[in-house]
Amino acid sequence: MYSFAPRVKAIFPGLIGSGDYASMRRMRIERCDSLSKALVLAAALTLSGCVTSSETGRSHLELMSHGEETSLGLQSFQDIKKQTPISKDAAANAMVQRVGQRIAAVAQMDGAQWEFVLFESKEPNAFCLPGGKVGVYSGILPITKDDAGLAAVLGHEIAHATQHHGNERMSRSMALNGLGSLVGLSMSASGASPRTMALFQNLYTPGVQIGTELPHSRTQESEADLVGLRYMARAGYNPEASLAFWQRFAEFNSKSGGGGTLFFLRTHPTDAQRIAQIQAALPAAKAEYRPR
Repeated sequence: MYSFAPRVKAIFPGLIGSGDYASMRRMRIERCDSLSKALVLAAALTLSGCVTSSETGRSHLELMSHGEETSLGLQSFQDIKKQTPISKDAAANAMVQRVGQRIAAVAQMDGAQWEFVLFESKEPNAFCLPGGKVGVYSGILPITKDDAGLAAVLGHEIAHATQHHGNERMSRSMALNGLGSLVGLSMSASGASPRTMALFQNLYTPGVQIGTELPHSRTQESEADLVGLRYMARAGYNPEASLAFWQRFAEFNSKSGGGGTLFFLRTHPTDAQRIAQIQAALPAAKAEYRPR
């Protein structure tokens, strides 16, 4: 039988010793075997971590336990409270507590440790960390205006937590990093050149960010808008107040020069898209609205 060993030895002098072609072949087989095992493991982890939202029916990946994500959220919230001044406005604090507790009462999240804190900051924003730790920046209150407007904001933020969006983002990051490593291993096993490997590494991260992660972030924001709309209706706030809030927020963005980022580089839908999606979802939300 013809042997390729002499040709290999001539092309790679010093790499192949006498009778060592079989060793090289074994190494490639072992690398392919390792790749196959890694692919099987990755597929098993992905399938076992697939979860479906009871609110929207959207399936997503969760590789972390809810206990793990809650622990991360609790620690992060403690750090934020140490670094950011807490508002001393008694009336504003009372409103945040009042609205927050009503929304939390209708939000389904096992193991939630609800806490609502009003931070003194001009930034018009709010957040909810895994586990139910909610922060509201005082800068958003002139835009929310009243309890119902604040309910639109808190419904949205609490929906991020109940839908485990933080867990999903971290899980996707883990999976995509693993995928990148597997592709790199596959390319190496197939004999890709260093230049090709470097090109892949330089393109993979920005390609994933623009091609999958930013669109996914916009999907999560839209989901939080719709689930939050349901929460505020179930808590007894007129869901039409959500539409009014986002219209005021769009006006604020326009006056402050926000919203100029190219769409495919945005983490959130445009204001016009959000308003249109909320308008479309209002009839279903109103069906769940029970004034108090």
